[in-house]
Amino acid sequence: MQQLMPAPEANSSGTLDTLEALAAAYPYPSRPRGPYLRANMVASLDGAASHEGTSGPLSSPGDKKIFGVLRALADAVLVGAETARREGYRPAKARKDFQEQRAADGQSPAPAIAVLSRRLDLDFSAPLFTGASTPTIVLTGSAADPERRAAAEKAGAVVVTAGEGESVDPARAVRELAALGHTRLLHEGGPRVLAQFAAAGVLDELCLTLAPVLTGGSAPRIMNGPEVPGPARYVPAGLLTEDGFLFARYVRG
Repeated sequence: MQQLMPAPEANSSGTLDTLEALAAAYPYPSRPRGPYLRANMVASLDGAASHEGTSGPLSSPGDKKIFGVLRALADAVLVGAETARREGYRPAKARKDFQEQRAADGQSPAPAIAVLSRRLDLDFSAPLFTGASTPTIVLTGSAADPERRAAAEKAGAVVVTAGEGESVDPARAVRELAALGHTRLLHEGGPRVLAQFAAAGVLDELCLTLAPVLTGGSAPRIMNGPEVPGPARYVPAGLLTEDGFLFARYVRG
């Protein structure tokens, strides 16, 4: 994997084929002022965030390697309920290569998956809930069905109220996760939910894989929701390439 532009604090002299070098190219702030939220998304050349309903056809071995590294650095991984269902989400795995570093940083062996769901219409018998070594978190609104809340908790999930009524407030979701000790956050979409977090002003960083393919069709962009005020300005912090794929990192200016 070739590095076109060094990222701040990255070891630009090393090869980016190693997990250690990739981790150095995607650092979280060393002295954050609070929770830090980055997103990781993939898009085609014509802006599609998926093909035939999933993001898999747009991915590559390099994209998957970065996907794993970003998860290994995070305390918690946010994902919308629709994406969790469509992509068949499972618990995040503990990575042996990052075991010592996570322990030194006071992190659990694997990041928690945090699912945003207004209606709690999730399969609580799925491995995402029953097979998680780090309990899965469900972020929902205050009006969520009490019986569905009880079902989630019975399955081992941690249910967190992060909004009033049937809504989940992005800024409150970030605060609630930080209150649980999860300050290094990774957002994996989908496009509608990610747009809400960006519009709320809580997205600190975007890691974007640009796939060298055209898809056409009517697939959504990586953000497909409310407009972001401003628009918000981000600055490039790193750019890698492999097999025609571009892996860009932008931080909020």
